[in-house]
Amino acid sequence: MEFITNSPAETEAVGAALAQRLAPGTVIAYRGDLGAGKTAFTRGLARGLGITESVTSPTYTIVNEYTSGRLPLFHFDMYRLGSEEELFDIGWEDYLERGGVCAVEWSENVWEALEQPLIVTISRLDEDTRKIVIEGGDDLADFSV
Repeated sequence: MEFITNSPAETEAVGAALAQRLAPGTVIAYRGDLGAGKTAFTRGLARGLGITESVTSPTYTIVNEYTSGRLPLFHFDMYRLGSEEELFDIGWEDYLERGGVCAVEWSENVWEALEQPLIVTISRLDEDTRKIVIEGGDDLADFSV
């Protein structure tokens, strides 16, 4: 599926719509450059899951946890991790077992550890315009915003 958005609010709306379809244990692997809109998309996921906490980038903390919604949301930033082994050192398996949604920025740094993730690629077309491509997830065939 492909979506074009023209503002952070529209990017969030795509995330919020997707969140309505997510099941416990879903792993979302983000692809996209710095400033592409991954955190904006995650804010939308959080809103769609009913999360009331403020969503921020986990750049310096590696993972932010949001638990006030219908499912917990674990927002990871793997930019500083050098291998899949480091992912397991921070308790990856524990997060998977908690039955939430794991949204993983810089997923390419830990790709081998992600099993059949939903892939969300966000590309910056210009200052405000983004192209969002969502791949995977058999139950998303009729997904729309």
